Amino acid sequence: MNTATQNLENDHVYILQLTDVMERMAKKGATNVNHLKSVVHIIKNYADGLHHKKEEDLLFPLFEQRSANGGCGPVGVMLMEHKQGREYVQGVVDHIAAYEKGDEGALNQVYQNMLGYAELLKNHIFKENNILFRMADNAFSEEDQKILLDEFDKIEKDAHPGDKAEDFIEAIKELSNNYS
Repeated sequence: MNTATQNLENDHVYILQLTDVMERMAKKGATNVNHLKSVVHIIKNYADGLHHKKEEDLLFPLFEQRSANGGCGPVGVMLMEHKQGREYVQGVVDHIAAYEKGDEGALNQVYQNMLGYAELLKNHIFKENNILFRMADNAFSEEDQKILLDEFDKIEKDAHPGDKAEDFIEAIKELSNNYS
C-alpha cells in the first residue's frame, strides 16, 4: 500500500536535488538572476507551497492527535525548521533585490542564505524520513494513511496550472543541467 509518508518522501527526493543545485550555484557564483529567482519560486511554491502544506495542514496535526507526546517533540522541531527555512528564503529574496539594484556584495548574501537553506533542509529531511515519518507510520492506521493520501491528492490537483509537482520537478532538472 502506498502511504502518505511515502508520498512526502517522494517529494523529498526532488527537494534534495534542488538543495544540491543551490549548493552548486553558490559554489560556482551563479549570477543569472532568472535562475536565482527560479530557485526561490520552486521553494516557495513546491517545497513550501505543496510539500509543507501537506505536512503542516494534514500530516502533523493528525500525527499529534495519534501520538502520545502531543504538541511536544518532533512536530514542534519540524515546524521551527520550516520557519527557519522561510527566513533563509526571505534572505535570498531580499539580497537578489539588492543585487538587482546594483549592490554587487549582495550576491554573497544570496549564496550564504542558499547554503544555509540547503544545509537546514538536508538535516530536516533526514529527520523526517528516518524519525518522524517512521513514528507516523506506527501511529497511523491504514485508514489514516488513505485519508491523508486522498487529501494530498486534492492539494496537488488544486495547484494552479504551471504550479503542479511535475512542473517543479522539470524546473529542478533544468536548473540541475545548467549547474552540473
